[in-house]
Order: sequence, then C-alpha cells, then structure tokens
Amino acid sequence: MRILVVGGGYVGMYTALRLQRQLKAELRSGAAEITVVAPDPYMTYQPFLPEAAAGSISPRHVVVPLRRVLDRCRIVIGEADRVDHARRTATVTTLASPEDGTGAIRLTYDELVLAPGSVSRTLPVPGLADYAIGFKTVEEAIGLRNHVIEQMDIASSTRDPAIRDAALTFVFVGGGYAGVEALAELEDMARYTARYYHNIRPEDLKWILVEASDRILPEVGEEMGRYAIRELRARNIDVRLETRLDSCEHRIAVLSDGARFPTRTVVWTAGVKPAPVLAATDLPLTERGRIECTAELRVAGTEHAWAAGDAAAVPDLTSDEKGKECAPNAQHAVRQAKVLAENIASAVRGGELKEYRHKYVGSVASLGLHKGVAHVYGRRLKGYPAWFMHRAYHLSRVPTFNRKARVLAEWTLAGLFKREIVSLGSLEHPRAEFEIAAGGGPPAKGPSPHGD
Repeated sequence: MRILVVGGGYVGMYTALRLQRQLKAELRSGAAEITVVAPDPYMTYQPFLPEAAAGSISPRHVVVPLRRVLDRCRIVIGEADRVDHARRTATVTTLASPEDGTGAIRLTYDELVLAPGSVSRTLPVPGLADYAIGFKTVEEAIGLRNHVIEQMDIASSTRDPAIRDAALTFVFVGGGYAGVEALAELEDMARYTARYYHNIRPEDLKWILVEASDRILPEVGEEMGRYAIRELRARNIDVRLETRLDSCEHRIAVLSDGARFPTRTVVWTAGVKPAPVLAATDLPLTERGRIECTAELRVAGTEHAWAAGDAAAVPDLTSDEKGKECAPNAQHAVRQAKVLAENIASAVRGGELKEYRHKYVGSVASLGLHKGVAHVYGRRLKGYPAWFMHRAYHLSRVPTFNRKARVLAEWTLAGLFKREIVSLGSLEHPRAEFEIAAGGGPPAKGPSPHGD
C-alpha cells in the first residue's frame, strides 16, 4: 500500500504524522509506505509569522522539520507539477531537476492525499510584481523585518526629505488576519526601535492599512472589528476601508480614493487562492478551483483520493446554511487532518469512515505586544486578555512538545530582556561581500520585492 501525500503544511504534515502512528505495524512490515512531497523540508506554523517578523520568536521555532517529525515517512523535497489519478501517478520536480523540467520524477501510489495548501492571490496591479512583498512564508516574514529596520536606517542617514518620507511609509494591503497582525506587530516593533535613533520619532513613521471591504478581521465579529480599527487608529495607523490599491509603480502607492503615497514598502496580504497543482489534475474542482470533497474527506466521485485544508471544498455539516463549505483556516485544517488520517487507515483495513464535523467556536487575533481581540464561544475579549488567549491557543496548537517548550522559553526570556533591533538584510545576499573581495565588483541585483 503506497500512500502519497502532496503538501507538507498543516494537513500534509498532520495527516502523515497520524498515519505513521495508525499504520505502525504495516510500515514496520513493509506492507505500507508513506511518501510526502513538499516544496520545503519543514512545515511553517503561519499564525506565528507576525511574531517572527517582530522578533518575538526565532524563525527556526516557527518551522517544524519534516524529517524529524515524520521519521517513518519518505520525504521528497520538490513541487508536484501534475497528478494523473487515472494512472495513479504524480510528476514532481525536485531540487536535483534541471530548470527545463527534463529531470522531473514520477511517483506512483495507491492512495492519494492532496493537501498543497494555497498561494497568495494577486491582482493585475501595476508595479505589484516589482515592488511588493507577500507575507505567507517565514522567509518573507524575516525579510520584511529586516527591510523595515533598513528603511529606518535609510531615513536616519539621509538629508533628502522625499527619500526619508518614502522610507518611513509602510503600506499594507488586506485587512484579514495576515495583514492586520503583520502590520500591528511590525508597527509595535518599529515604534520600540525608534527610541534608538536620534532623529526618528514614532510619529514620523506612517503606517497605512488598505482594505477593499467595509471592515477588518471579519472572523472576530463586527464589534471586535470596530474595536480593532479604533485601536489601530489610536496608534496613528491610517486604516482605509472600501479602498483598493490601484498602482504601486515607481514606488508610489496610488489608492482608489485618490491618495498617493511615495513608499518603499508595499505588503500584499489580500487573500489566497488554491495551489496551481490542483488545475493540473484530473480531479473534480469547484468554481473557485478547490477540490470537491465529501464529508468523509474523499474526493467527490473518486476512489482512493482524499483532500483537506485550503485546497479542499469540504461541506460544513454544522452549518444551517445549505451548501456552505468549511472556511480555509488552520482551525479546520488541523482537525480535518485527524479525521482524514483515521479514514485512510480505516479504508485500508476495510472499516467505516467518519464524517468531519467541527462547529466554529471563534477566533483570536494579535494587535501587537499585550494587545489583541477575541470572539470565542460567544464571549468578546480585547486588550491583554485577548492577547494572552491568542498566545495560549496557538501555543497549544504548535506541533511537538519540543517546539512548544522552545516558543514558551523565548516568550519568557523576551519578557526579561529588551527587544533585538538588528537588521540582517545581508542574509539575502550572503555572497555579496565575497564577490567584491574576489574582484567581481558589486554583485548584480535585480528588482527587489522589498523595493531596495
């Protein structure tokens, strides 16, 4: 029995982890084999990306090494380019494959788990590809932290008011979890960092949140969303609702309300879309490009194929609304992975399958250090209690005791010592100094997503 898991995120890792426990005897005897295909050798716990960007958590503690956790699985680092379920094969481009794709490998399987997650949903905004940065990976989070501090260094060392103003203007597009938490944590960090600059005050920094709808953080409810807006505006953050980014060419953010902001920083967090590999399968998709699934997490009308998480359209059996699907968030993904693994193990052994049911209990969001909003079990919390609940909840969801202990230790130490305010932007070009020393001259640089 060959089980192929495409994706190493929440669903992919948790499904493989539970499967290797459920099928321990089969794996030991060689009757079963689990292969996990993932683009990175680690799973990223995305709710902690804002804290990693702010320096509250070390980047290495935001990720979970797949090879350590999935020690009974075969790990293949690469991108799944195509899945031909009729032939039970998947084409994968690995790190060893030539750039022309001729070295792609083909994996065969008996049971397929599709959990590739999602990618940033972008729009044809002029200049977006050249100057904006996303906020979905740990590399982007740390790169953005370095970039913000670098802009403060630029502003502190220039006498040109135009350059200074652009360097200290930060535009975030998208008022969901990623955008609001990233902006709030980085603004908190930058405000603290400003005390170490002789010519930069916190009020010199201009933070702008652009949201196309009439509210932010819809998951925490309308009342808590309004509170979050008041909290952000009280910190001199310019929150613009029912507004879109029309262009960011030439390092100028042009908004639909007519405002123009010279800026070297545009952060795009305006939603996600299913991973591209879904379109390269012979499996049924919804109008939104997600895989059609049953409540048992099977691919609709298809044998030996399963899916869950952001990539899957799973019916929400706890909702009174007909045809409603489970929201693509971590709360569902972790729980779906458990049911998915149990159903696959049961199917392999000829047992009965379970339906996935989870009633949405609420959401929590951080607005910076000691600040947050929450709407859980009908109760609304704000400020420190909500922030504490945010940390407690996500700490409980971090995989492995080792990671939980490390994160808790970092939080404890952070309460005893001052924040680190160092930018390590040179990590993005580690050979630059050596190339100059070797006589190659300044290394060639293309357009940076940070606007450098």
